Amino acid sequence: MGKHRNGIEVIARGILVCDGKLLICHTKGASNTYLPGGHVEFGEKAADSLCRELDEELGLSSTAGKMLGVVEHSFVQKGKRHCEINLVFELKTRKLDTSIDPESREEYIEFKWLPLGRLGGSDLEPASLRKLIPGWLKRNHRR
Repeated sequence: MGKHRNGIEVIARGILVCDGKLLICHTKGASNTYLPGGHVEFGEKAADSLCRELDEELGLSSTAGKMLGVVEHSFVQKGKRHCEINLVFELKTRKLDTSIDPESREEYIEFKWLPLGRLGGSDLEPASLRKLIPGWLKRNHRR
């Protein structure tokens, strides 16, 4: 389940931008949001796990583009410390309608569109992504 024996979780996450909006995910009942993705399974390539998770959670066929960066994250959830390494990829898929939030296939999560201009003041975790994503997107579009 993407966990190293010392408890560090390996997570593949994707940056999907359509019409100036970023697709984000939210666990119902939690106060924060995060990029779509999930745990890298043992023996699975991170890019493959990202696409598998998007298919499972949204029924969305996608392709992981280049890796944009790596972000460490440590937090407490329900009294338990979690530590994760987030491998962040660009995410490519068909054009999506950003006027409505995509419907999740999983009962515990929901997806929504966040205008890129509101990223800095958002509740996206890890918080460092709020500053990193704009730079990654600029650098990626210059090439």
